[in-house]
Amino acid sequence: MTRSRTAPQRTRPRTGSSWMVLTLACACQFMVILDVSIVNVALPSVQRDLGFTATGLAWVVNGYVLTLAGFMLLGGRAVDLFGPRRMLVAGLLLFSASSLVGGLAGAPEILVGARVAQGVGAAMLAPTTLAVINRHFAEPRTRARAFGAWSASGGVGGMAGALAGGAITTGLSWRWVFLVNVPIGAALIVLAMMALVGARASRRGSLDLVGAVTGTAGLAALIYGVMQSADQGWTSVRVLGPAVAGLLLLVLFTVVEARFATQPMVPLRLFTIRTVAVSNGMLLLFGGIAIAMWYFTSLFMQNALGYSALEAGLGQTPAAVTFVVIARFAANLLPRTGVRPLVLAGSACFLAGFGWLGQAHTSSGYVTNVLGPTLFIAVGIGLTFPTLMAAATADVPEGDAGIIGGLANTATQVGGSVALAVFATAASARAGADAAHADSPAALAAGYDLVFLMAAGIGLAVGIVSLLLPQHRPG
Repeated sequence: MTRSRTAPQRTRPRTGSSWMVLTLACACQFMVILDVSIVNVALPSVQRDLGFTATGLAWVVNGYVLTLAGFMLLGGRAVDLFGPRRMLVAGLLLFSASSLVGGLAGAPEILVGARVAQGVGAAMLAPTTLAVINRHFAEPRTRARAFGAWSASGGVGGMAGALAGGAITTGLSWRWVFLVNVPIGAALIVLAMMALVGARASRRGSLDLVGAVTGTAGLAALIYGVMQSADQGWTSVRVLGPAVAGLLLLVLFTVVEARFATQPMVPLRLFTIRTVAVSNGMLLLFGGIAIAMWYFTSLFMQNALGYSALEAGLGQTPAAVTFVVIARFAANLLPRTGVRPLVLAGSACFLAGFGWLGQAHTSSGYVTNVLGPTLFIAVGIGLTFPTLMAAATADVPEGDAGIIGGLANTATQVGGSVALAVFATAASARAGADAAHADSPAALAAGYDLVFLMAAGIGLAVGIVSLLLPQHRPG
C-alpha cells in the first residue's frame, strides 16, 4: 500500500493562541495518564475504608482502564462529528463529576461506578487532545514539537501519579486522590472555552450507531477477557467467553464498516495510508514495551529487591525525567530525520536496556542493574512514542483527525492490556517452576527477568516493522 497523494491541505482553525491550545492538550493528557497511576498506591487504604474484597478492589483500576480503551474509538469519531470544543468540555465535565462522586463514595459499588464513568470521560479527552494538535499545528516542525510536549506530559503524569498518590494518601486521605481532579477539571473547562473558541466539527453527519455498538462492545469484551487471564488462566470460560465474543463483535464491526455503514465510525480507507497502518501496528507493540518498563520494573524493585512503593517510585524517577527530555529532543529531530531512523534507534535502546535488565537478580545493585538499563529503555521510549504518534496521525484528511487520534490511543491501550496479561502469565509460570519456592524473591526475580527478555523481543519487532514505513518525513 502506498501513501495517499490526495490528502487535502490543512487550514488552521480559528482558535486561541498556540500556547493556550498546547497547554490545554498537554494538561488533559497529563490528567488522563495521572489517573491511571495515582490510584495504585491508595488501594490498600481504599480497601480498608470501604471494605472491598480482593477481587472487587482490582476493579477500581480495571473499571477505568477497560472503559478508557473500549470507548476510545467512539470518542475519536465523536470529535469529528461534534467538534473538539464540545468534546473536551463534555469529557472534562464527566471526568470531574465522576471524580467528585469517587472521592465522596461510601460504598465499593459507588467507587467502581465512578471509575467506569471516569474512564468514559478519559476516552473522550484522549483522542480529542490529539485531534486538537493535529488540526492546530499544521507546520511540520511546530507540529512535531507539539507532539513531543504532548508525549512528555503523559510521562510526567505517570511519574507524578506514582509519587503524588503516596504523598496524598499519607498526608491527607485517599479521597483526595480523586477530589484533586475537580478543581483541575474546572480550570481546564475555562481554558477550553477560551482556547477553542470557533473550533467546530470537521464533518457533518450522524454517528454510526451499529458500528459504535459493535466496535465499543467488541473492544470492551476482548480487553475484559484478557484482563481475567492472569487469575483464571487462558483456558478458563471466564477468559475465552468474553475474548471470543469480543473478537466476533470486532469481525462484525469490520463487515459493517466495509459494506453497510454510509458514514462509518472507522473508515477503512484510512488503513490504505501506509504511515497510519504501520504506525498503529507499532503502537500496538509499543503498549507491551510501556507495560514492561513502568509496571514490571516497579514490581521487580518491590518484590525482588525489597523496595517500598515510594522507593520504587523514586527509583523510576530518573527514567521518567529522561523520557521527558528525550521526547522533546526527538520532536526537534523528527522533521529533519523522518520517522524510521528514530524508531530504529529506539529499538536498539530497547534491545540493550531490556537485555541488560533481564540479567538482574535479588542481589543486584540499583545503579548497575536497574538505573542503567531503565535509562536506556527511557531513551528508547522518548525516541519512539512521540514519533509514532506523529506518524500515526499524519497524512490524513482533517475530517478524520478525531478518529485517527482514537485509533492511535486504542492501539496503545489494547497492546498494553494484552501484553500485561501475557507477561503476568509468563512470569507466574516461570516463578512457579519450583513450587516449593514460588513466592520467594529469587523465583519472582526469575519471572520478571523472563518478562524483560520478552520485552526485548518486542523491541526488536518494533524495529523490524519500522522498515515498512515509507521513507518520507511526516507532515
